[in-house]
Amino acid sequence: MTNDDGSAAMEFITVGVIFLVPLVYLVITLGAIQEHLLGVEAAARHTARVIGQADDAATAAANSDALLANVIDEYGMDGGNVEVSVTCTPAGVECPSAGATVLVTVSTFVSLPFVPPIFGLDTAASIPLRAVAAQKVSRLWGTG
Repeated sequence: MTNDDGSAAMEFITVGVIFLVPLVYLVITLGAIQEHLLGVEAAARHTARVIGQADDAATAAANSDALLANVIDEYGMDGGNVEVSVTCTPAGVECPSAGATVLVTVSTFVSLPFVPPIFGLDTAASIPLRAVAAQKVSRLWGTG
C-alpha cells in the first residue's frame, strides 16, 4: 500500500495554476481588445457626426481633430497607431459638402499584453481593428 496523504492538495494547486494563468491572460487580452474596439467605433461614429453637423469645412476639421484626440485619450489608445480616413459619396464631390454622405474609417491595432517589443514581436502579435461610420450631411450645409 502507498501513502497518498497530502497529494490531493498539491494536485489541485498544480492543476489550478496550469488552468488559471492562461485564463487570466485571456481575460486581460479580451479586455484590451474590447477597450480599443469601443474606442475605434466611438471615434468613427462621433467624428462622422461632428463633420456632418459642422457649419463649414474649417469648423469640421477643427472639431473632428479635437474629438479624435479626446476619444484616443479616453480609451487609452496610442495616437500614433490610429489612422483616420474621411471620404464622401457620391464620388467626386468635395468632402464635406451639402447632400453628401461622410464616411469615416478609423483603424488601429492592439498589441497582446506582456509581449516584449524586441525583434518586432509586439507588432507581429497584434490584432488589427477597424470601424466605419457614415453620416448624411444636410442639403443646407454651408449656407449659414
